[in-house]
Amino acid sequence: MTDPRPAPLPVTLVYTLFVGVLVAKYLPAYGPLNFLYFCDIALFTTLIAMWRTKPLLASMGAVGIFLPQALWMLDFVVRLTTGQHVVDLTEYMFDPKIDLFVRFLSFFHFWLPILLLWLICRWGYDRRAYRWQCGLTCLVLVASYLLTDSPTGPAENVNKVFGPDAGTMPLTDRGPVLRFLLTYRPLWMGTLILIHCVLIMAPTHWLLKRLIRPAKAAPDGQPVT
Repeated sequence: MTDPRPAPLPVTLVYTLFVGVLVAKYLPAYGPLNFLYFCDIALFTTLIAMWRTKPLLASMGAVGIFLPQALWMLDFVVRLTTGQHVVDLTEYMFDPKIDLFVRFLSFFHFWLPILLLWLICRWGYDRRAYRWQCGLTCLVLVASYLLTDSPTGPAENVNKVFGPDAGTMPLTDRGPVLRFLLTYRPLWMGTLILIHCVLIMAPTHWLLKRLIRPAKAAPDGQPVT
């Protein structure tokens, strides 16, 4: 099996420039914890994938963010065309109080899944991506839990480690199950891991396996099943 074709250099250079500008703009505004969001991590893994021609990294990004970002894309289009929301993920994109250039940068949520889909169609989908992304997800959620001390800081509620809508709704107003999980935060962390690995990534992995050809064999000759 032939090696995957590298991404076109102009595409890689433009993407690299975009990531550099985004980091320079986001770091002073939101702080380093902002880059623990899964979509931001996918930005960096995609950058490495494009420069190093790594199907595994592109596949990890796709399986990790494709479903959440598809919801973001849908919500953005519906909000743009009807003024309503599907899941209320994108209202900040229409907030005039937020700098227009920052909102322009945030539009990567729309096109990054398309870029990743193009890369894995070009290189193949590495079947190891699901288990590697599950491991990365666990590490990122634990880091988010340990490093985030408030749901209202510059990076806000990183990866929902304080629960959905934390900082805007008191714990006493939650349902009994969610209130119990958020009272014992390790239980909530376990729930988040299950949500990502079972409800989000497993269906995405199943779909990508069936729609996209396998990536080439791993360097050690083992199949990427």
